[in-house]
Amino acid sequence: MESYVSDCLLCLLPCSLFFLLCLGLRWPGFCSWVNVAVGAAGWKLWVTTCLILDLPLLHGDEELKPPETSSGQTSDGPRLICKPSALARYLLQHCGSLTKAKLADWPWGDPHLQTVSSQVCGEHADSIQFTREHLLLKDGGVVALDWANRRWEVKKEQQSGTKALGCFTSTPPVLLLIPQTWGGTTPHLQRLSQQAARQGFSVVVFHHRGTAGSPLTTPRICEFGDPADLEQAVLYVRSRHPSSVLVAVSEGSGSAVLLSYLGERGSSTCLTAAAAISPVLLGQRWFESAMPPLYRWGVLFHRKMQLSRYVSSLRGILDVDRALRSSSLRDFEEALFCSPTEKVSPSTERNPSYWGRNEPLRDADEVAVPVLCICSSDDPLLPPASTLPVSLFQSNPYFLLALTDRGGHCGFALDAGQQTDEGRTSQKSKMNAAVMSRRRRGATMKRSRPQPAGQSGVDDVDGDPFTWKRSYTR
Repeated sequence: MESYVSDCLLCLLPCSLFFLLCLGLRWPGFCSWVNVAVGAAGWKLWVTTCLILDLPLLHGDEELKPPETSSGQTSDGPRLICKPSALARYLLQHCGSLTKAKLADWPWGDPHLQTVSSQVCGEHADSIQFTREHLLLKDGGVVALDWANRRWEVKKEQQSGTKALGCFTSTPPVLLLIPQTWGGTTPHLQRLSQQAARQGFSVVVFHHRGTAGSPLTTPRICEFGDPADLEQAVLYVRSRHPSSVLVAVSEGSGSAVLLSYLGERGSSTCLTAAAAISPVLLGQRWFESAMPPLYRWGVLFHRKMQLSRYVSSLRGILDVDRALRSSSLRDFEEALFCSPTEKVSPSTERNPSYWGRNEPLRDADEVAVPVLCICSSDDPLLPPASTLPVSLFQSNPYFLLALTDRGGHCGFALDAGQQTDEGRTSQKSKMNAAVMSRRRRGATMKRSRPQPAGQSGVDDVDGDPFTWKRSYTR
């Protein structure tokens, strides 16, 4: 009898616990306590993981906050640091993402999670399709240009019942994307390519020499901040789209090439505007700063794997053996591009000529197009935000800095609630625009009157009369 009772109690115990849990979940106070407890436990586990992996919990003067201290708080959004100008006022008035963006809180707002997800993780089911083109350079080298398939994107938009901005123009704007110097199209760039293509841009990705599977036809690889290959690629893109507006967006260390190009070309550049996401603004300081070991070894492994493909052709020209043994990015760069008397680091008394020709902002005063730099204070791959050249953005009207508290390296994940609101607002705006377009088209067709050929006429559209004349030119 006793064993029978004990067996019944054991059977009823899970049901009782489930019943009590259901009652507790109906009580707001209990739910709040569970959320706090789970968040605190997750934070302790994450701190332990960061300590094991030697990932910093401190970045400059900013300490990563546990979830209980940041819960309920909202980010003030990016701070736009620039010299007062008409362009800056326009951006503040019309670009809500620069002033009203609500960035994600922990855990999705953690800088390390954002950095890894933007560089490694992504949605590949609907990844954009590219067509590769190899461009032959003046010295016989080759760079790869990946053109996004706009027809595929337009087809997807038509299937979803929406129309992409600019898809019906004969001269759509061209977006040139410049990835990290170690190459490859990250999921972050793929998402950017998708959004741009759906808004009517012709998207092309520039791949640095010897990266992303492109062949190395000459025994030469580019130095950090050398814009020679990019300059020829820009001229080629301009020749293919001579009537289109050309803009560029760089990612991470790829910004060194973009900023160098803009400084060297000055007002003769083919670009109308540019943006740099998590840019390396001060190359020398970046090479000198200590990068977390996990990121440093990841970047070094990627670069060494690329270099190992060309060991036989480069060994007689570059010190590839020393580069493959290097333990830092600075040693890797020195082994490949510096003579024994020339160092990437300022270890000598004289100013090293390497940075005289490769510092990204060496010709910043010559830049003649607007450049928007988007940086995060918790970026784990770049030096602390306190080292940013703020004076440049405050004095030069062409440079604008959007500085956020969170975002990691090329992450900038938005709060899920804001993404939903923006999606609804965007869909509603598209529907309203379509309705207004149909109304205006119907009203115009009703008011229009046929006019004899070759004669002037008057047509009243929305109460605004205008005259027209047909002219002939021989």
